[in-house]
Amino acid sequence: MTEQASAQNLETLSAELLEKARGARSGRAAKGVFVGTYLRQALLTLRAGAELAEHDSPPEATLHVVTGRVRVVTADESWELGAGELIAVPAQKHSVEALTDAAFLLTIRTEIDRG
Repeated sequence: MTEQASAQNLETLSAELLEKARGARSGRAAKGVFVGTYLRQALLTLRAGAELAEHDSPPEATLHVVTGRVRVVTADESWELGAGELIAVPAQKHSVEALTDAAFLLTIRTEIDRG
C-alpha cells in the first residue's frame, strides 16, 4: 500500500500554533509534521521570551526558522537566526530562545538500527 503525500502550509500552521503558544503557560506549542523511517520533522513555536531549556542534541538535526527570530545557545557559542535561515543543530547541549514570537521546523535523523 502506498501512502498519499499531502502538502502542509507551514506559515498557516505556524500562525495556529503561535496562538496556542501565546496562551500556554510554557509559552510554546508544537506539532509533528512528518514521521518517516529515518526522519522526523516537528514544527515548534515559542512566544517572545520563551525558551526551550538546555537539552541534549540528537545525532543529526537541522533547525529552519519559518517566522520570527530565535537564538540557539551552547556553552561556547550562540547564533541568532531569522525567518528563512537554517542551521545544523550543534552537537553539544543547547537551548533555544525566542527573541520574537517564532516558529521553526526541526528535522531530526532518527537512529538507524543496524541490527
